[in-house]
Parts: sequence; structure tokens; C-alpha cells
Amino acid sequence: MVHAILTIDDIASKNTRAIVDYLNDKGIQALMFGWGQRVEENYDNAIYALQHGMIVGNHSYSHPFFSKLTLEEAIGEIEKMEGILNQLYKDAGVERKYCPFRFPYGDRGGENQEALQKYFRENGFDKLKDTQIPYFWWKHYGLDQAIETMWTFDFQEYCIRPGSDFTKESVFEKMRATQLEHDAVLYEENASHILLIHAHDETEEMVPGYFPLFMDDLVKNGVIFDAPEFIRL
Repeated sequence: MVHAILTIDDIASKNTRAIVDYLNDKGIQALMFGWGQRVEENYDNAIYALQHGMIVGNHSYSHPFFSKLTLEEAIGEIEKMEGILNQLYKDAGVERKYCPFRFPYGDRGGENQEALQKYFRENGFDKLKDTQIPYFWWKHYGLDQAIETMWTFDFQEYCIRPGSDFTKESVFEKMRATQLEHDAVLYEENASHILLIHAHDETEEMVPGYFPLFMDDLVKNGVIFDAPEFIRL
């Protein structure tokens, strides 16, 4: 039996509504991470996600590599997005109960990593509950103590782009792999995951319906989706 929490990066997009409708149809609550500029571009779709039961967290305003920013710039990215999120929840008429954060590209801030963790702790950010994650490397790299939301399995569907040899078959191959260099094996017995997929219109153009295509495989293989829970460190 495989358990998973579903996280979706880079909302909002044109296909966000279809993703939310699919999730509601399957009874899955996802943790979505908003990219500020894209939320502004597709504001109504971000509101739709909130009003239909999804949780929207902070993925920065402009989606930079945080290791290339000064601490002041990094905090500015986070706080600008916080302002957008607070207004988004207000406009959606939904109470904002949690403040999760995810670094773009999983780039934790380079030399500012410890200072950013301190910032998160002092400013009320919430950690996605991960005590169920069994992998030794999760603790080895200190992810059990990190405030931001990391992941155990990345579908990498964002690599499906014009001129790339990475295809939907490549995604399925990774999903079925029995050994992976950087991720935990998806369908390993008794696995527990934080899954990462993206809401990208560019992927939708390459593989129409990519989101239900990959999610249906999870459902078919008996993955149990757990609702996100949060803790405060």
C-alpha cells in the first residue's frame, strides 16, 4: 500500500481549473504552490482552486534561484508573494489557516539557507507534516527539520518540451522504476510520498490531459492520497 500527499507547483495556469475539477472528482485535496506572477495572470483560476478545497502556498513571486539572491532579495520575494496570497484568500472568501513555502527548483538558498530557516520559524510559516516519510536520506539531509516543503518523488513532466527526448513514456518509465538515483521509488510497497507535479500550460500543449493521465495511473495502482496536515516547528 502506497500513501501520498499531492503537491502541485507553479499555479495558476489556464489548466488549473481542469486540474482542480479532476481532484474534486477523485476526492483528492492537493497542496498547490503559487508562483506570484502566474497567480496575477490567472487570478480567477487561483481563486477557483481555493474555493474548491485546495490549499495554496507560497512559491515566491518571480520563481528565482534563491541561491543567487541576497538575503534581503530572498525575503522580498517571499513577502511579496505573501501579500498576494493574503489578498487571494480574502477575495476567495476562504480563511487562510496555513502558510507553507516551497523553494523554486528546490534551491534552498545557498549561503542564506540557515537564515531563511530562521526567517520561516520567526514569521509563522508552517511545515507540511512529514513524520510519515520513511527514507533515511530525508533525515540525513535535514529535511525533517526544514520548514519548506520538499518532495520524495518528482514526475519531471515539465521536461516534456519541444526538442526534448523526454516524453510521457519517460514519465511512466520513471513511475515504474524499481531504483532511482535522486527520488524514492514510487510504487515500492508501503512507500509514503510527497509527490511533485506542475500545473503547466506548456506541458498541456505537448500532452493534452497530462495531469489526469499520470494521476489515473496512481489511482489504478492503489495509491491512497492523504490530505495535507501541518506542524509548526
